[in-house]
Amino acid sequence: MSNPLLIDFNTPFELPPFSKISTEHYEEAIDQALEEAKDEIQKILDNTDEPDFTNVIEALEQSGQKLQRNTSILFNLNSAETNDQIQKIAQQVSPKLSAFSSEVKQNEALFAKVKKVYKERESLNLNAEQEKLLWETYIDFVRRGVELEGDKKERFKEISIELSKLSLTYSENVLAETNQFELVITDESDLSGIPADVRERAKELATKKGKAGSWIFTLQAPSYIPFMEYADNRELREKMYRAYMCKCLKGDRYDNQEIVLKTIRLKAELASLLGYPTFAHYVLEQRMAESPDKVMTFLNDLLEKSLPKAKEEVEEIKEFIKSRGEDIELQRWDWAYYSEKLRKQKYELDDELVKPYFKLENVIEGVFETAERLYDITFKSNSDLPVYHEDVKAYEVLNKEGEVISIFLADFFPRDGKRGGAWMTSFRDQAKRDGERIIPQVSIVCNFTPSSSNHPSLLKFDEVTTLFHEFGHALHGMLADTTYQSLSGTSVYWDFVELPSQIMENWCYEKECLNLFARHYQTGELIPEELITRIKDASTYHEAYATVRQLSFGLLDMAWHSLSLEEASKISSVPAFEDSAFAKTELFPKVENTNMSVQFSHIFAGGYAAGYYSYKWAEVLDADGFSLFQEKGVFDKETANSFKNNILSRGGTAHPMELYKKFRGSEPSPEPLLRRAGLIK
Repeated sequence: MSNPLLIDFNTPFELPPFSKISTEHYEEAIDQALEEAKDEIQKILDNTDEPDFTNVIEALEQSGQKLQRNTSILFNLNSAETNDQIQKIAQQVSPKLSAFSSEVKQNEALFAKVKKVYKERESLNLNAEQEKLLWETYIDFVRRGVELEGDKKERFKEISIELSKLSLTYSENVLAETNQFELVITDESDLSGIPADVRERAKELATKKGKAGSWIFTLQAPSYIPFMEYADNRELREKMYRAYMCKCLKGDRYDNQEIVLKTIRLKAELASLLGYPTFAHYVLEQRMAESPDKVMTFLNDLLEKSLPKAKEEVEEIKEFIKSRGEDIELQRWDWAYYSEKLRKQKYELDDELVKPYFKLENVIEGVFETAERLYDITFKSNSDLPVYHEDVKAYEVLNKEGEVISIFLADFFPRDGKRGGAWMTSFRDQAKRDGERIIPQVSIVCNFTPSSSNHPSLLKFDEVTTLFHEFGHALHGMLADTTYQSLSGTSVYWDFVELPSQIMENWCYEKECLNLFARHYQTGELIPEELITRIKDASTYHEAYATVRQLSFGLLDMAWHSLSLEEASKISSVPAFEDSAFAKTELFPKVENTNMSVQFSHIFAGGYAAGYYSYKWAEVLDADGFSLFQEKGVFDKETANSFKNNILSRGGTAHPMELYKKFRGSEPSPEPLLRRAGLIK
């Protein structure tokens, strides 16, 4: 059988022919694409014409297209539909890709051509996007060690390869540990408090796994979260919590402690080779925040404003427990349970009351309608488009002229081959070649509560906001309109990339938006206005606690990545280091043999190293930005067009602050965020 990854895709919109791709195709196809990419680089080097923007910078930009295509398929499926074979291939391929990247970026002859063009930039009459591409190309060579000499250059390459291997192994271990645990319940009384639809899915899972007559709960979010929120059995909540938080900490083959220590040492060494004090200094040089000092000031300022209120919220839960006549010490496995009960008492609101209004299919239609009203795009389902799993839905995205501007894939439910969480990705980014716009292929991947035999998929409100969040990322990719792929869509500074996603969450709280889709799945009744009011009122419930929790992760990230090489080499205990980093944000008694660092995939396997702060950073941007929509109208066309034209379509073609000010008219103020969080009046 011929390898479909070796040829151009003869499919609608050149989507990957998933059904024709077998695991044995990947390595051969990527090896061949690597050779093609090397040939393309060699042609640039062999060109005897005077180096210029076209024959060097644009030629580099356009090299390796097939390699990028094939690797995006492999690594996207390694996250969303993996197996042992795919994981093994990813492990084999990843070092080759890292080595090739280092060889290109450390090629002195190639850099000499880039540098010559860069030095002549003032006389080249480049437009703004070309200038940005030239700068990014030049600085990427510098940051990848091209100016290092001798052994240092080789060491940089070795570190890059090793980090790519460690990242993959770390991620595989987290997935394996997540899939390995099952809580099997045989006594129905242990299900007390758990909603009927959650029980139903647990029973169906048990039957599927050959344990009919019992109920199985797992560490996947749609199972774990409702169990922790509703299960009356405190011992079982503790068991679930400990199982979740001891992932990759058991001293067995899936233990990530040594991987964390190796990763931190290697990152510190890499930064040191380039002359940076820490890895955080290296990363933040190309972020809006610019430096570790600015990030720490930002995080600590927010902590100072939120920690006192968070402590009050914890005390409120303790008093609530006492008022129920229960004599227990509040532990981490109690928080979600009692917090949910108090929320119901204070706001007459809980997930079970809200979920019937958020049938998944209706929410999808709602987010599509929101995008149509804001940005004049529509979504057309097309079951003939190739997808990688039967759960995945494919859509054509059309502009108001009826032209297809993007393909959108949506993958919503958990399965064994999919990692946890939610994310946006792409199989191809937008670009322009020979005057033609290359249509992007954008995907969002989530882990929502699936349907059961008696219930459709009904989303909790935070799952609704998650869908809108990831869809905001998708809009960034789908509405991209740049010339160069490396500057397209979400190819922006990491602390800016969350603006389009987080601003979309705001529409979930607006009556004008909810009225588009929030109908009871049985009666068709529109969500009552007083329920919307309660959702809004409850939106600041325990917001200070949530803020401190988010800040604690940001501080942990910065603690790991702000170590000098000497400091990193002295760290011997992951738990001890984490305890120290968490000390000032701690609100509960310590639970032995639990750890976040060994399962913190965002920073050790997901690209957020020295970048987790960006979620809060972008919240400042999104709250300030959405305040303009609130002022003008949540579906105001002029404001939406400005956001589309200055943010969504521009990608990384200019500095983020420049783009933001063009949209907003000024730099962001933190006040709208603090007000939204209930931290100031």
